[in-house]
Formats: sequence, C-alpha cells, structure tokens
Amino acid sequence: MKERDSESFGSLSQVLPNTSNSARMIQMSMANSGSAAPAPAGQDRSKWLLDCPEPPSPWNELKTQVKESYLTKAKKFKSLRKQPLLKRILFILEAVFPIFGWCRNYKLTMFKNDLMAGLTLASLCIPQSIGYATLAKLDPQYGLYTSVVPPLIYALMGTSREIAIGPVAVVSLLVSSMLTKLIDPETDPLGYRKLVLTTTFFAGIFQASFGIFRLGFLVDFLSHAAIVGFMGGAAIVIGLQQLKGLLGITNFTTNTDIVSVLRAVWRSCHQQWSPHTFILGCSFLSFILITRFIVKKNKKLFWLPAIAPLISVVVSTLMVFLTKADEHGVKTVKHIKGGLNPISINDLEFNSPHLGHIAKIGLIVAIVALTEAIAVGRSFAGIKGYRLDGNKEMVAIGFMNVIGSFTSCYAATGSFSRTAVNFAAGCETAMSNIVMAVTVFVALECLTRLLYYTPIAILASIILSALPGLIDIDEAIHIWKIDKLDFLALIGAFFGVLFGSVEIGLLVAVVISFAKIILISIRPGIETLGRMPGTDTFADTDQYPMSVKTPGVLIFRVKSALLCFANASSLEERIVGWINEEEEDDGNTKTNAKKNILFVVLDMSNLINVDTSGITALVELQNNLIQNGVELVIVNPKWTVLHKLNQAKFINKIGGKVYLTIGEALDACFGLKV
Repeated sequence: MKERDSESFGSLSQVLPNTSNSARMIQMSMANSGSAAPAPAGQDRSKWLLDCPEPPSPWNELKTQVKESYLTKAKKFKSLRKQPLLKRILFILEAVFPIFGWCRNYKLTMFKNDLMAGLTLASLCIPQSIGYATLAKLDPQYGLYTSVVPPLIYALMGTSREIAIGPVAVVSLLVSSMLTKLIDPETDPLGYRKLVLTTTFFAGIFQASFGIFRLGFLVDFLSHAAIVGFMGGAAIVIGLQQLKGLLGITNFTTNTDIVSVLRAVWRSCHQQWSPHTFILGCSFLSFILITRFIVKKNKKLFWLPAIAPLISVVVSTLMVFLTKADEHGVKTVKHIKGGLNPISINDLEFNSPHLGHIAKIGLIVAIVALTEAIAVGRSFAGIKGYRLDGNKEMVAIGFMNVIGSFTSCYAATGSFSRTAVNFAAGCETAMSNIVMAVTVFVALECLTRLLYYTPIAILASIILSALPGLIDIDEAIHIWKIDKLDFLALIGAFFGVLFGSVEIGLLVAVVISFAKIILISIRPGIETLGRMPGTDTFADTDQYPMSVKTPGVLIFRVKSALLCFANASSLEERIVGWINEEEEDDGNTKTNAKKNILFVVLDMSNLINVDTSGITALVELQNNLIQNGVELVIVNPKWTVLHKLNQAKFINKIGGKVYLTIGEALDACFGLKV
C-alpha cells in the first residue's frame, strides 16, 4: 500500500511541475508515513463538525445537573408508592438514619467488639476532651459534653463505621484563637461561652447545607498540601501554648504566633514558674510517648497507648492528693461540673454585634472540621473496602453540631488519633461511638468530683502527646518531590500559622492555591507535534524526540483548557515567534527566499472553552499568518468552542478549514495545494 501511495504522489509531482518544493516535501512526507484516508472523506467528516447543533446554555447545563442529582432519589421514592406503608417508612428512615440499615444485621459478636472498642476509646477520650476544652478556653466539662451528644447523633446519621467523634486540637485552637479577639474569656467567661456555642451553631448550619445542596467542592478550596502545612503549623502553635500548663505559668499571652508565645515563656521563666509542675508533666509525657514506642514493636498491645492518658490522670491525681502538691505550686483542675449536658438554646447570641464575625468564624471552622473528618473517614473506609457517602457525612456532622450547640457542646469532628485507636480495637460499627458516649456520660455523673486534684500539667502532657501525629514530614517531602507549587502552598500555610495566626495561615494557603491556578492559566503552554514513526499518532516533539515533523507544516496543541483574556495574547505571541524561528532556521540552510511554512495546524482537543479575548487573539493570529502567506487550520474543537467560533464568524474567515483529526487536516491541506 505504501509503495502504491509513493508512486501516486510521485506521478502527481511530475504532472504538477509548478508545485513548490515545500508542497512536494509534504507529499513525500505523507507518502512515507503511510497517510490514511483520502481528502474527500476527511472533508465529509469536517462537515459533521460544522453542521453540529447548538450546545446547551450554561443555565440548561445547571438544570440538567440538578435534575441528575435528584432524579435518582425521586425515582426511588416513586417506586415506593406501590410498597406497603411500613416498608416506605423504613426506607425513609434508613435514608435519613443509616443506623436503621446496619442494625438489622447486627449480631452479639459484633457488639462485643464494639463494646471493647468503645471502652478503649472512652479511656482516651475523657482526658483528651478535658485537655481540648482548656485549649478552647472553656471549662473542662464542656469537652466532656462534646463527647456525649455529637457521637450519639453521628451514630444515627453517619455512614463511617470507624470514625471517632469528639473535640479535636485543631478546631479547639481555631475557636479560641479567633473568638478571643472578640471577647476575653478571662474577663467575660459567660459571654465567651455564648460566642462559642453560636459559632458551633453556624458551623453546623454550613456543614449541613454543604451536604444538602451538594456543595462539597467548597471544602476542596483547602488542598491536601495546604491542610498538611496548616496541621503542622497548628500542632507547633498548640504545643507552645501548652507550655503554660507544663511550666505552671499564671500570666500568658493570648496571641498564637510563635514569636509572642516564646516571648511570654521567656519572661515567665525569669519571673515565676513551678519546677514541681514541670517535672510532673514531663514525667507523664515521657510515659505516654514510651507506650506509643512499645506498641510499634508489638501491635497486640494497641490498648496500652490508648489507656496511657487515663492512667496518667488517675496516678497523677492520686499523687497530688496524697502529697498535697497543690499547696506547693502545682495547679489543678479543681471543680468540674457534673451531670447531663445542660440545654443551651437560650445561650445562642443572634443579637450580638459580632454576629457577622461569628458567622465567618463558623464557616472557617465548618470547612476545617469537614476536611479533617472526611479525610479520616475515607482513609479507614478504603481500608475496610466500603464507600463513604460524602454528602451524608456533611449532613450528619452538620446536624450533630447544630444539636450540640443546643446542649452545651462546642464544635466536634472526627479525630484521627482516636479513630486509629477505634480501628485498632476492632470496632465493627458506629456502636462504638454510642458506647463511648455512654461511658463519658457515666463519668460526668459519677467521676467528676474525683478529678478535683488532677494537675493541669497532665492535661498539657496529654495534648502534647497527641501533636506528633499532626506533623507529617514524610508527606511534606512527598509533596516537594511531586509538585513544587503545592509545596509552596504547604509552606505558606505552615509559616502563616506559625508567625501570623490561624486565619492568616488559611488565607495564605488559599491565595497560593488560586495563584497556582491563575499562573497555569496565564502560561498555559503550547507544544509542537510530530508524527510518531509508522503510526498516525501525533505527539509532543520534546517528549518524544523520535517523532517526525512534517516539512512545511507547524502543528501546535494548546495545553490549557481555557483560552481567555489571561493567556490569549501569550498564545498568539508564542505561535508567531515559533514560525519566525522556523523560517529563519530554514533560511540559513537554504538559498531560496521562498516561504517554507505553508500551514499552521492548531489542535484544540484540550480546549474546553474560549472567551471574546481568546477569539480576538485567534483573529489577530489569522491576520498575521495571512500576511506571511501561511494558512491556519483548526483540529477537533470542542462543542462550545466551535459554537463560539461560528458565532464570531471565525470559521468563515479561515475558509471552513476545521477537521476532526490532524491526519485529515494534513490530507486536506495537501489536496488544496495540489
């Protein structure tokens, strides 16, 4: 076949002696590479592009997406009309409360595993919850309250089997660092608590709305790299703030940046601090960290680091009580209010002058809490081999925080450290959260008086022991190796939190992420294509040096998905510059002064949309090429792009030279020249 093609091209050259050297080179190149379909077939197929119907408008696309989102559920509800009433009720209950689905197959052996996991979880949760409440500038009992109601609500509505719900360090830091700028918790603890509960309410409303209206993409504004950097910076800030409790310092800064915290520690160390408190805290911190080292050597002892914080609380409390260390400068928790969560609906401040700031803080807390919870849930769901429903998770977490704000709870989410303990303890379902909540409730009813002598330094030690898991150095190195711009977002979030504040760290991370997108859009890049030997495939000549360029033709492919005001002029300048370079190179090697570039083929297969600036740039490119005796050919434009080019009458300006493939474009161009 190739021999016959070569003979036919050769005879055409003899019949048409006036054909230019470049045209004959195109003929021979196409003959040698085995060009496939004849020109008429390619021209017929180009009519398919030109005669395609008008694409749907953005409004119609939005309506279609909404219909597709809810059509499946609507069909399910319609099919239920023929079902008995009881079955319809069970279906609706199961859709809203997944617990009605898995509890039907629940067995006694599963409950035994969940019971052990829940008790193990509670032994870790009780001391951590008290510590995180102090980090949020609240009384210790509010951390315990947050470990009772939210886990129960999540067990009813959530889809994750392993996730452990309760207060976490990062959210506690977010709440305290942002709300203390509005009200000082030391001078007005009641007003501060009302702001915390109102913030929790707004966070829950935002989270539930994200799930109901399928707005989960908003959570993705915080990229994975930004979250890694933010968590690392927050861990260091939290650790530095715990020096107040570990050293027994009375007066401490309310700022969260590393400079202010270190300055406060330095001043306090030269004035008044408690060596007894420091020794006590460091001793039990070492004990907790040693238990984690032991479990790495022997996985069967997974329960040891889980109960180590509770053992630390019990032993240190007894030590302080027996030695009366509280009379020698060791600060203790003192009174913790016991009993069931008090109703707090009347404490929500909707008439506060700070309502706008509270809503903003609630949105930030909602996004950070959702990001952590969904990341944790999906990680363990992947290990167990089941699918986590992201929208149901958002609704469940949102409702548990809304109801939590009515019952004296502050913002709760999924904890990675406690979820890992829950998983290692062999939990089967969300029943482990129910067991944990009941155990914490029993502790609130019966054990709060026993915590009077619990030293503050132990709570600081428990928080410090949980922080190494938030600093993921291996992942930071991994991100550096893969994507330098992502690493820049990581570093921006890390240093923003460390030297600025939590809000600055988040803002820097989001700004860098958006700047990355804009940078890629402004410099989208184009690649020159050549034919891979022995195939009809065209590939980047830089990536595949063995690809063969077609003489007299420059083939470009746009890398960007959008040709817009930000990158259109850059694209035009680069194409014209490449053509000039190509002709200068050919002019240096040949004596004739004739133009050697006859066609520019622009592959638009990657281009999804184009705006008026992009079309204007294409018109200017076409005019520039015509002045130099070069013709522009377009290949495989998408539906919306082709429609806009037709509306702008650009297709008519290039003589309708639009083709499905590069091969058809070359065949047609050669036929036109001949």
